[in-house]
Amino acid sequence: MRLLVDIARVTFTVTKAVEEKRDQNKMQKKDRTTGEPLWTTQVMALDESGGDMLTITTAGVPPKVTVGQSVQPVELEAIPWATNGRNGVAYRASSLNPTAGGSAAKTAA
Repeated sequence: MRLLVDIARVTFTVTKAVEEKRDQNKMQKKDRTTGEPLWTTQVMALDESGGDMLTITTAGVPPKVTVGQSVQPVELEAIPWATNGRNGVAYRASSLNPTAGGSAAKTAA
């Protein structure tokens, strides 16, 4: 089952440049199903309750986004995990698309 996140009231701003997702041997990770390379992009997710930093993984070609740019994750999925007594949530999207206007600056409605 895929747990897709409702992002209708959330804005996303890139806060760190796209990076290769690497394993413990410093090799770029690949998607288990497709074999495509994996990329991570750190974003700030902001809604009416405040902001959170997320690292979103995408597969294939690296997202064409820059720091400070507003983006829209496509099919954002929350993936709960637990390993060696630690746990958390990983985020994955099929793509990160720049939003109209391209920057984080927004005017109040």
